[in-house]
Amino acid sequence: MSLTQDRNTPMKDTEVLVVPVAANTLIFAGSMVVANATGYAAPGSAALNLSYLGRAEESADNRGGAAGALQIEVRHGKAFCWTNDGTITQAHLFKTAFIVDDETVAAGDATGTRSAAGRIVGIDPDGVWVE
Repeated sequence: MSLTQDRNTPMKDTEVLVVPVAANTLIFAGSMVVANATGYAAPGSAALNLSYLGRAEESADNRGGAAGALQIEVRHGKAFCWTNDGTITQAHLFKTAFIVDDETVAAGDATGTRSAAGRIVGIDPDGVWVE
C-alpha cells in the first residue's frame, strides 16, 4: 500500500554496526569482519557466501559460545588498508578485492573460492585500501 500522508521514517547510523558473533569464533580487533552464510560476524577467510562488513573495532572471543552469545562493533562504510597478497597492482584500482583471510586481500577469487571484500580505492606500500 502506498502512502497517503507524510511518514516519520526512522533512521539509524550505520557507520558502526553491532553484529552478533558466530559460534566458536575469535575475532581480533582491527581484523576484517564478514557476515557468514547465516548472518553472524566472523573473521575474514577464503570462503564463499561471505558478506564483507568492515573492520572490527574490538576483539570478541566467542570460542565455546553459541551463535549470538556475544556481539561485536564493526566499523562500516569506510576504506580500510588490508595486506596485499602480492597479486594486486595499480591496474586493479576500482576493481574488486577478494578475501584471503582476516587481514589479506587478493586480485582474484581463486577459481570461485573467495568472497568479495569490496572495491579497491588505493594501492600503496602499506597495502590495499578497500571500501
